[in-house]
Amino acid sequence: MTKGQSMVPLKVLTLVVAGQNQPSVLVLQPVEETPAGKARIVPIWIGPTEAAQIGMALEHVKFARPMTHDLMLDALTNLDARVDSMVIYGSKGQMFFAHLILSQGGRLITLDARPSDAIALALRQDAPLYIEEVVLDASSFPFLFKGEKQTEEELAAFKTFLDHISPEDFGDIEQL
Repeated sequence: MTKGQSMVPLKVLTLVVAGQNQPSVLVLQPVEETPAGKARIVPIWIGPTEAAQIGMALEHVKFARPMTHDLMLDALTNLDARVDSMVIYGSKGQMFFAHLILSQGGRLITLDARPSDAIALALRQDAPLYIEEVVLDASSFPFLFKGEKQTEEELAAFKTFLDHISPEDFGDIEQL
């Protein structure tokens, strides 16, 4: 985490899971005061495995045998640590960089992580998600809502929009 940077809390707006060999998109939205009907979104392109892990965390799915992220959290718990937060601290093109912040014995431990892994772990422990304000300003897109709340029709229209865009629509990208 960079000292002196302003952190903006995030929430998951939606997860659009694509086909087997196509990237999915995780859409994050700042939890901020915005004029009615307006918001900023941060789309993060992720692979199918990462999308499945985040989807399981969002739906609180548990399996008889632990998945990789569950194993990691079990190891952390046995080491008297837990996920404190996740921070997206940088971006290059459409690639994002994150830190997973752990707390253990009164100290904070910062680990470099892929945003998808850090988000999957943070969601499983109900830990907050953050983005540095400068990264949000550089990487977000405006999104307009027609009313106070999104209807199912509006969410479907948004998902259709996401289904028809590609990472190339946002400029030069590097491989996922």
